[in-house]
Amino acid sequence: MASAPALQLPDVEAMSAEEALLWAYEQFGDRMCLTCSWQRQSSVLVHMVFGELGLDIPVVELDTQLFFKETYETRDRLVERYGLKLIRPDVISVAEQHAREGHNLWERDPDRCCHIRKVEPLEQALAPFDAWVTGIRREQALTRANAQRVEWGARYGVWKIQPLVDWNAKRVQAYIHVNEIPYNPLHDAGYPSIGCIPCTRPVLAGEDERAGRWTGADKIECGIHTSQGDR
Repeated sequence: MASAPALQLPDVEAMSAEEALLWAYEQFGDRMCLTCSWQRQSSVLVHMVFGELGLDIPVVELDTQLFFKETYETRDRLVERYGLKLIRPDVISVAEQHAREGHNLWERDPDRCCHIRKVEPLEQALAPFDAWVTGIRREQALTRANAQRVEWGARYGVWKIQPLVDWNAKRVQAYIHVNEIPYNPLHDAGYPSIGCIPCTRPVLAGEDERAGRWTGADKIECGIHTSQGDR
């Protein structure tokens, strides 16, 4: 794993989301990218980066080819509204994965499936960059409770910029509403966290946001935000 390069960090935890993005852009410019999974955090960050601040950074889409149609429709609306040009790392087809790994790998070994369809493509996509803007929020799950607004991502050798880390779901939705931003309608149908079709269900009252992911498996992260990328 790469060690963190020297970087003068101001009191980033005291910054607003917009201030953190502007600071990061001053540091990294177009060597920083934004990744989007087309959930509501993506909607907020796309508007903030392109509609509010007018920054010029690449957008990486990690398309597993297993998203809900509502997710793809949300992507298309955001691309059209903000003129996004997407970087799409190569992902093997589902048919090829079936041939290599057996059918429905997500049922037998969801860690392996996530690694093939998300972690490996992200490693490829982040290789040219020094910083990566993500939509991580602390309240999403216990695994994210200690996330920082700016932290070193040793697995990928990039700085992780997480402007919304201290936002709650109500604040995210309020920002979307006030700014009339397109967002994934599945959020209004009981899906606070949206991933691939086979591994996502609505949550029940009182459950964490990410409780609807990988039901029945000892897993609440796809791996891209863990140090080894293998969960």
